[in-house]
Amino acid sequence: MEVVVAKSAGFCFGVKRAVDQVYEQLKRNDKPIYTFGPIIHNEEVVRDLEEKGVKVIETEEELQTIRDAVVVIRSHGVGKRVYDILEGNGIEIIDATCPYVRKIHKVAQEQNQDGRRIIIIGNESHPEVQGIKGWGNANTLVVETPEQVETLPLVEGERLCIVSQTTFNYKKFQDLVDKFSETRYDILVLNTICNATQERQVEARRIASEVDAMIVVGGKSSSNTQKLYEICRRECKNTYYIQTLGDLDPDCVNSVRSVGITAGASTPNHIIEEVHTNVRVKF
Repeated sequence: MEVVVAKSAGFCFGVKRAVDQVYEQLKRNDKPIYTFGPIIHNEEVVRDLEEKGVKVIETEEELQTIRDAVVVIRSHGVGKRVYDILEGNGIEIIDATCPYVRKIHKVAQEQNQDGRRIIIIGNESHPEVQGIKGWGNANTLVVETPEQVETLPLVEGERLCIVSQTTFNYKKFQDLVDKFSETRYDILVLNTICNATQERQVEARRIASEVDAMIVVGGKSSSNTQKLYEICRRECKNTYYIQTLGDLDPDCVNSVRSVGITAGASTPNHIIEEVHTNVRVKF
């Protein structure tokens, strides 16, 4: 059996940087360590950190109760209000926000101050998008589908700044931008999809089109992994979404000649290697 592993599979720069910063704090800091939200969307990594004493804070209300501690801001980033709470309470901040996401925060803040309404293309419930919204204002909007564009409460001639969730599907982003271009708005479009995301999606699509079965490895709450699965599923009907090797059904790959493997940006390399080794050796 031929097994093809995507070169881009696994931790992206921003995720690796965030995870490394938490482990570094465990080595050098005696204060209690918290992350605001899971540091990345991978249950195995979060569980390991929790076993080492790192606690996850889920809400601003919880955050308000913390004193004399270290709070690590996760790779997805947060809104300005979270920084204000931490600074107001004298909490030590370790900012592990992905630099590409931080750049969007700056754009949203600057363009909002310049009088443009911020339009975020992405999933409104995703923490990265929630964080970006926190650098706009009450007029900031999020869209994910062409149908939503048609129902936005916008005024003809309104000045807009369009940005994207870093892990959004590039083709869908372009389609939505085209939809906006059909309208009479003053539009500034900034493609803020991470290059690593685009490369990962292009490579996954290519591999999926060339193999008999495709395995996508990543956390169930990982947006970029879900998008990889959707892309691969369109190219290869035998595409499987797993979180760890234990989720893999042997029957799905034991009668094929070639298998492709890719993984989301929050998937540790050891999980990818474990899947790769077992698919090759056992199946």
